[in-house]
Amino acid sequence: MSAYETMSFHLETERLSLRPWADSDAAELCALRSERGDGTSTVEHARTTIAKLVAETATTGIALLPIQRRAEGDFIGYCGLIIGRSTLEEPEIAYELFQRTHGSGYATEAAGAVLEAAVATGRKRLWATVGAWNTPSFRVLEKLGFERDHVSMEDSGEVVWLTRSLA
Repeated sequence: MSAYETMSFHLETERLSLRPWADSDAAELCALRSERGDGTSTVEHARTTIAKLVAETATTGIALLPIQRRAEGDFIGYCGLIIGRSTLEEPEIAYELFQRTHGSGYATEAAGAVLEAAVATGRKRLWATVGAWNTPSFRVLEKLGFERDHVSMEDSGEVVWLTRSLA
């Protein structure tokens, strides 16, 4: 039993809905991953990923959630809390959105809702890890009050660790 409340898996903002994963999200998740340019993901692989995310959520009480635009009803990415390089007590905030939606404030809006959901769980601090090249992601995190903590070197290059107190 966790010392923390379970995160809300249904978050609404002015323009967005964050909700639990459905099998029908597999094709969109696959398309989002292929935008990264790190090989092709199959819909079957995306289904496996979704099943894994749903299982992890049941175990951890935190979630990475699909983002839908409320007006259009389309899947535009995901945002949520993950253990990632961190811990269940101090999870990481993570997000990825289709490039066509970049620059619209959706990442900031979704991450702001996830930040509020994290506060409601009783957690004291969140982490974020970002590739040193990812300037737009740094802007999102700065708007949300994250501050740089340290840098690590990984196979993928330089990774910047940021943290945000929830107190």
